[in-house]
Amino acid sequence: MATILGIDIGTSSAKAMLLDIEKGVIDTVSEGYDVSIPEPDCAEQDPRIWWDAVVNILGNLRDKHSAEFSQIKSIGFSGQMHGLVPLDSEGNPVRPAILWLDQRAEAELEEINKTLSEKQIADILHNRVFNGFALSSLLWMKNNEPDNFKKIAYVMQPKDYIRYKITGEIGTEVSDASATLLFDVRKRRWAEELVRELGIPASIFPKCLESSDIAGYVTEEAAEKTGLRKGTPAVYGAGDQQAQSIGNGAVREGLVICNIGTGGQISTYSEKDIYDSEMRTHTFCHCINKAYTIFGAILCGGMSLKWLKNNILHVDSFEEISRQAAEIEPGSGNLLFLPYLSGERTPHMNPHAKGVFFGLQLGHDSRYMSRAVMEGVTFALKDSLEIIESMGITSERVLASGGAAVSEVWLQIQADIFDKEVQVCKVKEQACLGACILGGVGAGYFKSIEDACSRFVEFEEEVYKPIRKNVETYKGNYITFKMLYENTKEFMH
Repeated sequence: MATILGIDIGTSSAKAMLLDIEKGVIDTVSEGYDVSIPEPDCAEQDPRIWWDAVVNILGNLRDKHSAEFSQIKSIGFSGQMHGLVPLDSEGNPVRPAILWLDQRAEAELEEINKTLSEKQIADILHNRVFNGFALSSLLWMKNNEPDNFKKIAYVMQPKDYIRYKITGEIGTEVSDASATLLFDVRKRRWAEELVRELGIPASIFPKCLESSDIAGYVTEEAAEKTGLRKGTPAVYGAGDQQAQSIGNGAVREGLVICNIGTGGQISTYSEKDIYDSEMRTHTFCHCINKAYTIFGAILCGGMSLKWLKNNILHVDSFEEISRQAAEIEPGSGNLLFLPYLSGERTPHMNPHAKGVFFGLQLGHDSRYMSRAVMEGVTFALKDSLEIIESMGITSERVLASGGAAVSEVWLQIQADIFDKEVQVCKVKEQACLGACILGGVGAGYFKSIEDACSRFVEFEEEVYKPIRKNVETYKGNYITFKMLYENTKEFMH
C-alpha cells in the first residue's frame, strides 16, 4: 500500500486528502477558520492559524486511517492565491498575511501605475495590478509599516508557509509566484528589474521552481507535531486554481472550469502565453507542462450567497436558499443583482464597484432574491467567459466546482446562462486531488499528470444541458446586467 497526502490552504478552511495510488481517494477532512477584518477594506489571516488547522486535520486523518496514514509516500500542496505572507530571518510571520480580498492599497496602485509603464505591466506581468495582490500589499507595507517592511527576509504564499513548516525549506513555485504580480510570466522568473523600480529588494524573493519538483522532506520537528514520517518528500505544489484544474481533469485546451467558492473563477488551460490586450483577465503560469492558465475572477461568488443567507434572510442553510430559488422561474421576475460587494476584478478591475439589487417590486420576496443572487454571480462569470473566448480560446463544456456545484438549481442556471453543457467532478475537493496528483508525479508514483487524471478524475453521470427557453430569457437579462453597471459605476465611487 502507498498513499499520497494533499493539503489545501483555502480562505475559509484547511483541507487534507489521502489518496491511495491504486484505489483512489480514501478520505478528506477539513477545519474552518475566519478572515480577520481589522479595519474596513482589510482582509487578513494569521499564518499560525493555518498551521494549527493543518496539525489538527492531520491528527484527524491519522486517527481515522492509521494504516493508510503511515504509508504516505509524498505530500503535495495547494492554496489560496495572490496574498502576501512576509517572514523574518527566523522564518516567523512579520505580521498577519494580507489576503486576496484586501482592498487597502489604493494609493499604492496609483504609485505603481505612475512608476511602471503600461507596456512593462503588459509584457512582463501580463496582468493589471489590483488590490489584494502581493505586489500592492508589499508596497502598502513599505509605505505604512516601514519597521515591519525592514524585517522581511522572504515573501511567500499561504501554501508555501505550510510547506516550510513541514520541510523547513524556504521556496515557492511558478504558479503561485506568477500570481503575485512580482513575476515575469513569460520567462518564469522573478521580475527583479521591474520591482527594483518600486523600491522592493530582490533579496526577499525565495527560490522558485516548477510545481512538481521536490521542495524538501518532513523534518523531525514536523514529524512530531503531525505524525508524518520524517524524511517523506514534499513537492512545491500549486496555487489552488491551477491545482483545481488538475483535480477537474482540465489539463488540455477546450475545457473550462467554473469555480464558485468564496470568490469565483472561469479558467482554462493554454499551451500559449497569451493575455487579454486590455488586461481584464489574468494569465499566470500553469503548474504542468510549462503551460499557462487564463482566467477571469470575481471577488464575491459564494460570498454573495453567504451575505444574503447571514445578513439579509437569516436562514439556517444554503440548502434552504437553493430550495427557495428553485421555486422561481428563470429571470427572477426581472430582479437583477450585481455581486460587487467588495469591489470587482474581471472585467471591471474596479475596487469601488458596489453590490446592487435592481428592479425590486412589491411582489418580490426572499425566493426572488435568492435566485437573483445566483443568477447575478453567474452573469458576472459570463463576463469572464466572453473575454476568454474573444481571445480565440474555445470551450467545449464547463466543469463546475466549488460550493455552487452541490446546488442543482445553480448548476442549471450555469448551463442556461453560459449556454453550454455543465458537468461536475465526483471528487468534490478538486484542489486537494490536484495537490495529491502533483505529489505523486513529483515522487515518481504516477507517470504523468495526464495519466493520473485519467485514473482518478471521474464525473457525475448527470449532465446539465441548456434549456433553450431559459437561454433566451437570460440573454436579455445579461444585456441589462452589463448596462446596469455601466450606468451606475460613476455613483459607486
